[in-house]
Amino acid sequence: MKLSPTRTEGAKNDRHRQTGTRESHYVWGKRYLLKVVKKETAPAVELGHSSLLLQVRPGCEAARRQEILDAWYRDQVRQAVPVLLEKWQPLIGVRAEKIFVQRMRTRWGSCNPASGHLRLNTDLAKKPPECLEYIVVHELTHLLEPTHNARFASLMEGFLPHWRQVRDELNRLPVRHEDWTY
Repeated sequence: MKLSPTRTEGAKNDRHRQTGTRESHYVWGKRYLLKVVKKETAPAVELGHSSLLLQVRPGCEAARRQEILDAWYRDQVRQAVPVLLEKWQPLIGVRAEKIFVQRMRTRWGSCNPASGHLRLNTDLAKKPPECLEYIVVHELTHLLEPTHNARFASLMEGFLPHWRQVRDELNRLPVRHEDWTY
């Protein structure tokens, strides 16, 4: 996407024009500018006030940088899920036996009612926190009702009355990072 800075933005963005691009990533629904720092230390990711700091070794390839970010996003979801399970499992009256967090191409989550296993998409860490909560409730509800029938919708209404609005927001917001060229 080509953007031309306005006059007021021009001075502010001079340093970014020199590099040509600015890459931004979403974390819990907020956009952060990616800053890559090259150091001879272990890779690390740190969330700042307005930036996502990615520390890599010099010469680190783009694919490896993406792997590091993907692992960090997976950890973000893994850290957020236990609190949601503690809250929702007693309210719904079910228990997930195992939670898997992985990159999923076409779904935000899935449930195997027979085994009690839930799968959650790594990209949920890029969406607002209420989106992850909605998916956790949605998948836990599948332990009571495996299909998306009227009973399922009714159960969801009882557990999370605004679930349709959150679902719409989840599907409307961007997921992947953006490259902004000035």
